[in-house]
Amino acid sequence: MDVKRFLFQGRPSDMTSSLIILAARIAFGLMLLNHGIDKWLAMETASLNFPDPLGIGSMLSFSLAIFAEVFCSVGFIFGALYRLCLIPMIITMAVATFIVHADDPFATKELALIYLVIFSLMFFTGPGRFSIDALVQNIFRK
Repeated sequence: MDVKRFLFQGRPSDMTSSLIILAARIAFGLMLLNHGIDKWLAMETASLNFPDPLGIGSMLSFSLAIFAEVFCSVGFIFGALYRLCLIPMIITMAVATFIVHADDPFATKELALIYLVIFSLMFFTGPGRFSIDALVQNIFRK
């Protein structure tokens, strides 16, 4: 094994990095999507008790959370409008971490904080080679 190559892998656009980004998009996107689908299926009862941290109404807050967790997760998974999809996801997790669960024990807000960190980091890495955004970009380059 070449130690130098192991320690200094190369540019983030290389094949290995793109595969890792793809795996992370699929794993974390599916986890948040599952969370959002559970919310969506319980819409009638859950929306009544859903927090209204921004003062826009429980139903609108609930609908925005579902939008971020379901529809934006799908875009995130496929790498379609990647950064645009991440913005509502990041905002939702920031609100959950720092407003809704602000006074709760760390264990309660931990999952939202993990999502927030991962989605924030992935915002800066970009979607990688294996994404709809990369495909569209390659089409327009030709």
